Amino acid sequence: PQGSEKAKTFVHAFLKRSMPKMKDEAIQDMLTRKAVVLEHYPKKKTKQKRKKTKGFTAKQRRELRLFEIEPEQQRYSIFLPLHELWKQYIRDLCHGLKPDAQPHMIQGKLLKADLHGAIVTVAKSKCPSYVGITGIILQEFKHIFKIITKEDKLKVVPKLNNVFSLELDGFISYIYGSKFLLRASERSAKKFKLKGTIDL
Repeated sequence: PQGSEKAKTFVHAFLKRSMPKMKDEAIQDMLTRKAVVLEHYPKKKTKQKRKKTKGFTAKQRRELRLFEIEPEQQRYSIFLPLHELWKQYIRDLCHGLKPDAQPHMIQGKLLKADLHGAIVTVAKSKCPSYVGITGIILQEFKHIFKIITKEDKLKVVPKLNNVFSLELDGFISYIYGSKFLLRASERSAKKFKLKGTIDL
């Protein structure tokens, strides 16, 4: 039929345009087959490597003084609202510090809690000059606490060989700094084991 001839002519012309380097005999040979497979080689997509955003190094952070508190900001009264927020945070974390609350449960929560804003006192220390220091924790690092006292003095207190007391709603907890040598982010994921300790 006439329609099939037109189709044959169209396919022949299409193949000629698509594959100009192929001879007419080869095209005719392809047309005698039942199926015509057009070869197509898609371009391989090169995967773009995601660039990891690099933060500041420890040296750069020190040079930029990112963690330093300016002298005019070192005032106890400025951080009292932070302490009020911390108290509410602990109450919510412990589902209310009720008289019948289990001490071990509260202690376990405090071990993993964020202490920025807590009022602590150095209860015991191998260095007598640290004993009695009381203030709000402004910064916690792996080995030290930075505490602002009521006298508006910023104290850097090492955790090692110091015992800190923390009081909230009548509940007093003791933190053995020597067993607490972790960053705040590391503490939240650490599993603490219950065991007695008498050393500093």
